[in-house]
Amino acid sequence: METLLAFLFVLSVLVFVHEYGHYWVAIRNGVKVEAFSIGFGPELFGWYDKKGTRWKVSLLPLGGYVKMFGDMNPASAGQRDDLNEEERQHAFHHKGLMARAAIVFAGPLANFLFAIVVFTVLFAAVGQQRALPVVGEAVAGSPAAVAGLQPQDRINAINGQPIAWFSELSEVIRGNAGAPVSLSVMRDGQEIDIQVTPEAVTTGEGDDVQTFGRLGVTAGAFETQRDGIIDATGKAFSSTWNLISQTLSALGEMISGERDSSELGGPIRIAQMSGEVAEGGIGPLLFFMAYLSISLGLINLMPVPVLDGGHLVFYAIEAIRGKPLGAKAQEYGFRLGAGLVFSLIIFATWNDLTQLGVWNFFKGLVG
Repeated sequence: METLLAFLFVLSVLVFVHEYGHYWVAIRNGVKVEAFSIGFGPELFGWYDKKGTRWKVSLLPLGGYVKMFGDMNPASAGQRDDLNEEERQHAFHHKGLMARAAIVFAGPLANFLFAIVVFTVLFAAVGQQRALPVVGEAVAGSPAAVAGLQPQDRINAINGQPIAWFSELSEVIRGNAGAPVSLSVMRDGQEIDIQVTPEAVTTGEGDDVQTFGRLGVTAGAFETQRDGIIDATGKAFSSTWNLISQTLSALGEMISGERDSSELGGPIRIAQMSGEVAEGGIGPLLFFMAYLSISLGLINLMPVPVLDGGHLVFYAIEAIRGKPLGAKAQEYGFRLGAGLVFSLIIFATWNDLTQLGVWNFFKGLVG
């Protein structure tokens, strides 16, 4: 039950953020919004606001939509042709090209902005836990153990250069594979010098071979560091950009076959992870939500009809041609897009069930 509640909370917030982006920009462009739904299918409960929009929560919580005036359906696939002149002024499909593109792009943009806001709050209010250069454990037989490093030793400097964080120690050690380094260590109130030669570790094959140094110690102390609002905002933008780049890189590797597509997760895995992350407290849950928000924004920008990216492709074609694609072409495009999205959901769910061992369980029953 806790996992289900965490999943519903995470998904509902992210869907609301995405759809509110569409809604907010639509309203400001004079488009009437008929419905704002969290979930699909039959309505569970809802209400009307002063603008006539029906805000509602529907039975199936796997998504949501904003239905704009003049649309044939919530996916904006097709438009009504029975509108009078006054009604057209408030219809989505009768707005200018730039206005429609802005409304469509606002959903993914809202997801990215949500991630930036969450990261800013985390960095400024919660802070980041960073490892200090204190030895937690020296692995038996490692260069650190051979050199005599002990738990709770604090490494103040490497080769005469002061360090403040464990990450700085790792960076220097990785770059000195097989080369002796001098460590200034504080132990029981006394500073001692220790010479150690990091082990050379080689990974990869062919042109991807890499060699790095390894000391064989774990971090033994941590400190929470909070940033000022300006630094936190800067880190939030860079973190969001890094996650976008990593996600796109991972998708590209899956498409090219360089990465196992079994890593692609669906609703079941998201639900499982939501429950696990929620147990760690509000900080990890917010970070997880920010990461999912970025993923949701990127997925919606894929150039697939039905998704926001598909609409933007149609608008780009309209800008080049000087007129929109024909109704038949758009209809076939939306059908193809719906098929692709449905297939992706099935594939991701299959991966989820495989990871949970469901198929092996049934095989065992049959056997």
